Amino acid sequence: MTFTARKNSSSIPIIPVTKTDFEKQKNPAANTKNKWFEKVGFSGEPGTVCYVPETKDCSLEIFLGVESSDEPGGGIWDLAGLPKLLTKGRYHLNKDLSPSAATRACIGWGLGTYIFNKYKKQNKTTAELVWPAGADKKDVIRIIDGISLTRDLINTPANDMGPDDLVKSSTKLTKNHKAQITIISGLDLLRKNYPSIHAVGRASVSKPSLIDIKWGDLKAPKVTLVGKGVCFDSGGLDIKPASGMLNMKKDMGGAAQVLGLAHIIMDANLPIRLRVLIPAVENAISGNAFRPRDVLQTRKGLTVEVGNTDAEGRLILSDALTEATRDKPSMIIDFATLTGAARVAMGTDVPALFCNDDELAGSLLQYGMETEDPLWRLPLWQGYKPMLKSNVADLSSTGSTPYGGAITAALFLEHFVEASIPWAHIDLMSYNNTSRPGRPEGGEAQGIRAIYHMLKDRFN
Repeated sequence: MTFTARKNSSSIPIIPVTKTDFEKQKNPAANTKNKWFEKVGFSGEPGTVCYVPETKDCSLEIFLGVESSDEPGGGIWDLAGLPKLLTKGRYHLNKDLSPSAATRACIGWGLGTYIFNKYKKQNKTTAELVWPAGADKKDVIRIIDGISLTRDLINTPANDMGPDDLVKSSTKLTKNHKAQITIISGLDLLRKNYPSIHAVGRASVSKPSLIDIKWGDLKAPKVTLVGKGVCFDSGGLDIKPASGMLNMKKDMGGAAQVLGLAHIIMDANLPIRLRVLIPAVENAISGNAFRPRDVLQTRKGLTVEVGNTDAEGRLILSDALTEATRDKPSMIIDFATLTGAARVAMGTDVPALFCNDDELAGSLLQYGMETEDPLWRLPLWQGYKPMLKSNVADLSSTGSTPYGGAITAALFLEHFVEASIPWAHIDLMSYNNTSRPGRPEGGEAQGIRAIYHMLKDRFN
């Protein structure tokens, strides 16, 4: 347990300071402490830590440099580097924070304790943080658990996280929350009219599946989440180079996001009717793999000419989104590691948001900033729709130009969502290429804190 209920006589204070405030609050009378700061070169720079040893004049203290803010120490990443840095013991935040800031600080501390140790023994953190006053303890724990679930799913390699394993993980989650789950696999996908999911996944020894989770009051507002579940993407016959294939265990990152978010929603018992749809496949190569220029059927009835077999995510999402619209939910939100173009435009930290509803888009952007879980809107630019024309089918999967790739991918998906249903498409990385406090290299949750708080405030 990385949190503890109360301070004791040995609890060590953590004092967050901005660089500006540190200079202002230096006490000239505390000559010993000032000499120590000078000796170790501590000036309150963000991310730096200074141990002030116990002397006859003062007790042991830890000074933490944080970014300038209204509530130093209350940013989500302010405390995130400490759990793996501090020695075993009990620590308390020597700062009064608002309830929301206290909650954010605790989430950051908890995420800073995350390790993925399924295959390699790693030491767990032993530092404990005393719950600061006002922190929402239940929300902290459910958010940390949901994000850890997302990270674990992405970090698990494809030999242990294929379509069947993703089904098992989804089933385990539904049992924990007493939700309903339906799995449609293999040839049943054709019988029940999910032809694009089957086409993309049929070359793998692991059967393609559609995971369908339902939870909550039947009479409550309906919210449907869709997650791209490509458990490994070789690129298919348009095979990726080795460098491009290396991290493709993360191509089911969209599925991992919606499962982590679903855990948070269900644990919080939000008053919604939640549905989660995950097309789970491996984009493999064999004699029956789908090919460039194949024309695929879709659940909606539109035909699609395959421009590149490495653009498979939008194909499986087309069937899932068509099904998502069937029961007319209040909103549909899909997550997908869909395009390299979005990463070129936005980098790895900021997911690209496409949305057909300005009110929903504005709400998601607002909550993204408030929760330090940012999204950034790109346009569903209708002027690019002609790029998706095909001479032999209703649509081309990739279009006629490499330009605007994230937008044309979103426009492709838009064909499978009814215009009357508010829909958000999140094109994200789902992965940290380097380690930072609270954000280790590997799988990452992006956007789910923002969406959870949006749903919580909207429907509670």
